[in-house]
Amino acid sequence: MKRLLTLLFCLCTFAGFAAEPTEGGKKEAAFNPGEMILHHIGDSHEWHWFSTDNRHFTSYLPIIAYRPGKGLSVFSSQKLAAENEGAEGPEYDGLKLHHEKLVSTDGTKVYDLSITKNAVALLGSAVLMLVVFTSVAAGYKKNQGRAPKGIQSFFEPIIVFIRDEIAKKSIGPKYERYMPYLLTVFFFIWFNNLLGLTPGAANLTGNIAVTATLAIMTLVITLFSANKNYWAHIFATPGVPKLLLPIMIPVELIGAFLVKPVSLTIRLFANITAGHIVILSFISLIFIFRSPAVAPISLAFGLFINVLELLVAILQAYIFTLLTAMYIGGAVEDHHHDEEHALDMQTGPAGSVIPNPAAH
Repeated sequence: MKRLLTLLFCLCTFAGFAAEPTEGGKKEAAFNPGEMILHHIGDSHEWHWFSTDNRHFTSYLPIIAYRPGKGLSVFSSQKLAAENEGAEGPEYDGLKLHHEKLVSTDGTKVYDLSITKNAVALLGSAVLMLVVFTSVAAGYKKNQGRAPKGIQSFFEPIIVFIRDEIAKKSIGPKYERYMPYLLTVFFFIWFNNLLGLTPGAANLTGNIAVTATLAIMTLVITLFSANKNYWAHIFATPGVPKLLLPIMIPVELIGAFLVKPVSLTIRLFANITAGHIVILSFISLIFIFRSPAVAPISLAFGLFINVLELLVAILQAYIFTLLTAMYIGGAVEDHHHDEEHALDMQTGPAGSVIPNPAAH
């Protein structure tokens, strides 16, 4: 029922796009589902909450722009807001918004330092995580030696699962030093995936800049944690003939520096964005066909995808954290001497193991 109410709320949000009031004998532009979907999954300089037939409910965010020779400009994004959906916004102080990109009217280079919707969502989720986990930490101090209570009892099994099933198994004995990062990555992605499903919310984890930043952080931690065996595997590639090393070394470098972070970036970005696009597409069918008969079908499929997204939200957080732990584990893994040790031993009578003189 809660997810159904969410979808109905979304319908109210998009109803303003479908309305066609006639003022002066002119109709508004036809409903464009592609433009609407891209507008709602992308970043923007304003936070649009919902619309009615008469007005839009929007929070305007600060524009902060720097232009060489002209200095810093700070003002509200309301001054650049378009009067009608899809229309080109007005100019102010020599600046205007073109498809949510801040440009100068005279062609001057613009450095956009504005606080956008995703930036506000990022700060909001950071504050939320600080409040939640400060409370969890306080619960551990208060209930030390006793069974967890309240919010602590909800998060403790998840934290223990990440420690035992991800960190310990993927990284090994050195897992403790990486637990803060793994927990931060997991809960940051999970929280923002869930927040992104609420009506009017920002699509933070569906922004490729955010997922790329997380992937780069994982890459940096992996490279700075790597031991000599990790680099030896890349540059020496054990078991590979020396003639193939000029081919294998670039392949290994591309895999370590490019393929792994790109795969982390694209996997999270694509899965989260795809879910939002599918839900918005089902809702758009109502306004495309303009028939009440389509509404039950759109709501049913939209509700199904929305509930499925609840699973995807935690699944993508788990996958990103698991792959991060595996990459770190491969970098800090000690060289195993089992095969070398086996060469130094031979089997004696009755299965006993004795030193093998031929191996020395």
